[in-house]
Amino acid sequence: MSTVNIPRLVVAAPSSGAGKTTVATGLIAALAARGLAVSPHKVGPDYIDPGYHGLAAGRPGRNLDAFMCGPERIAPLFLHGAAGADVAVVEGVMGLFDGASGRGELASTAHVAKLLRAPVVLVVDASSQSRSVAALVHGFASWDPEVRLAGVILNRVASDRHELLLREALEEGSGVPVLGAVRRSAAVATPSRHLGLIPAVERSAEALRAVADMGELVAASVDLDAVLALARTAPPLAGAEPWDPAVEVGGSGALLDGVPVDGAPVGGVPLGDAPRIAVAGGAAFSFSYAENAELLTAAGAEVVPFDPLHADALPEGTAGLVIGGGFPELYVRELSANGQLRSAIAAFAASGGPVAAECAGLLYLGRALDGLPMCGVLDTSARMTERLTLGYREAVALHDSPLAPAGARLRGHEFHRTVCEPGSGERPAWGWRLPTGPYTEGFAGAAGAENVHASYLHLHWAGYPQLAASFAAAAAAYRAG
Repeated sequence: MSTVNIPRLVVAAPSSGAGKTTVATGLIAALAARGLAVSPHKVGPDYIDPGYHGLAAGRPGRNLDAFMCGPERIAPLFLHGAAGADVAVVEGVMGLFDGASGRGELASTAHVAKLLRAPVVLVVDASSQSRSVAALVHGFASWDPEVRLAGVILNRVASDRHELLLREALEEGSGVPVLGAVRRSAAVATPSRHLGLIPAVERSAEALRAVADMGELVAASVDLDAVLALARTAPPLAGAEPWDPAVEVGGSGALLDGVPVDGAPVGGVPLGDAPRIAVAGGAAFSFSYAENAELLTAAGAEVVPFDPLHADALPEGTAGLVIGGGFPELYVRELSANGQLRSAIAAFAASGGPVAAECAGLLYLGRALDGLPMCGVLDTSARMTERLTLGYREAVALHDSPLAPAGARLRGHEFHRTVCEPGSGERPAWGWRLPTGPYTEGFAGAAGAENVHASYLHLHWAGYPQLAASFAAAAAAYRAG
């Protein structure tokens, strides 16, 4: 194994809402403005923050999720995403030590920082404190000696006097250096709605301006030389090799938690015989992990993106269809008005074409969303609710599908404010256990659409690469007739 060293740091906070997305995105933009190749990463299952990171860096923002992908894949996935970078910035999730519920540090920012052997910069909302900031930072610095809290960035600082009080307290009582003090600024606010920040893909010019403003604010408020010097103290990730999608869909990953993937040949489909897999994107379906498409390509498929808001047909020669997450509820009128594409999708599913749909994709495949017609592939209708469904899930596949065989065990994540009625069909996609008992969800096939897999559950295919091999094989079989 080779030894690879990429300068890196983790941007964390004591809790959500401290401003770590603004600081992390601003750091990425400010360092990129210096001419550095910056690799952006996000801890956890978030889809939206990586969009802003990607705008700032000019390369895809990638997720590092130890729950869905496994702790053993964090360093390899990091090295894969950071290939060729001068420095990497990893934005944390929630508070520094907050992980998967009931599982200790698993999937927390602290856990990922330890797996990456990366120094941590703590973003502290200083808007309502002065000397107490030293006690807070001291507590976070001493809680876990394996986490190297190596710097503080003070956020929402009110004035020069306020900054002086904060710096004096930290110099006296924490032993952690202050790398910068960011003033309150309405210019860098990123608008939010029911599931968090508005995705960058929806804001276009506004998002670019917001990212530029974040970069300018951080460049003027943070000692970038000190940040770079800190990132360069990260030791080599000895023994870790970059994640390789071609290797992942090869012989070593041919099982899903011990269950063979039926019909998924080792290595995907033959070279020169690539089935075309259409992947929905655009503003309504903006949630995706870059590794999913990379795995499909490595499995022998040709990945073709399309935007259901504007396309009136599936890409020519489509042999497989992937519809990920997003915000179809905000574009329900436009999606419903595009009857030509809805009919094309329904016809593709009825012809036996393999379809994999997550969350937004599930809503789009149903009869209706908030009373407006959708594709009608599944006998379910969806509506918005006030209740947020959020959390990691440990699921078992209840029926065979183009993604996985019955019995396969996977880890995923739910994140939605809609409800489907009914929530599952005669062949539910998944089962898992809730505090109230066993629970089934989703559709693993439906009458007249046996090769459709649709569910609220978001999956990171890097954790289970044979999902891609199985789906590519199903697409190849469909094309072969």
